Amino acid sequence: MHRAADEFALGDPPRRRGVVWVFLLTATLAILAADLVGFTRLTEQSEPEIAGVERFAIRERGHTTEPVAYDRVPPAGGPHDPALQNCGVYAEPLRNENAVHSLEHGAVWLTYRPGLPAWQLDMLSGLIKGKHHTLLSPYPGLPATVVATAWGRQLALDDPADPRIARFLDFYRAGPQAVEKGAPCDGGVGNPLP
Repeated sequence: MHRAADEFALGDPPRRRGVVWVFLLTATLAILAADLVGFTRLTEQSEPEIAGVERFAIRERGHTTEPVAYDRVPPAGGPHDPALQNCGVYAEPLRNENAVHSLEHGAVWLTYRPGLPAWQLDMLSGLIKGKHHTLLSPYPGLPATVVATAWGRQLALDDPADPRIARFLDFYRAGPQAVEKGAPCDGGVGNPLP
């Protein structure tokens, strides 16, 4: 009887190997599942709740050298020029098709109604200067005093001092909505102000 107990304790080597393999396989699958959940959470950053941000599904994004009739002012995505707009601050309006290419690369485009007081323009410039993937330009016919635009996202405001502008810039500049995140925002057209 003592010998039977010893055999049971040691187990049959093939059976013991099978139990070890099942354990290792289960542990490996559990680790892979945990990694997948963590990776998904890191890559699918949840967007912050910024009151007033509109979200648009952009279905087309091909290159064209023709003018594009966009469905909103300013455009938040769509077909665009093969040359992007070099990021920076501009004193003159930008061509939509070039700016949209920059949006595709993750730029945030701040547009403002022409005639904005100098102190408000300085405030907006301060939000942009020194930050990659940002554009600032006047935009005739703008539906609000200031409009912040990223690919598929837009925030229209009447107060250039609204803190939501900075929050929009912080999250969407080279953010998860960018179709070509990490692509450059220079090497295109335009000479931003120094």
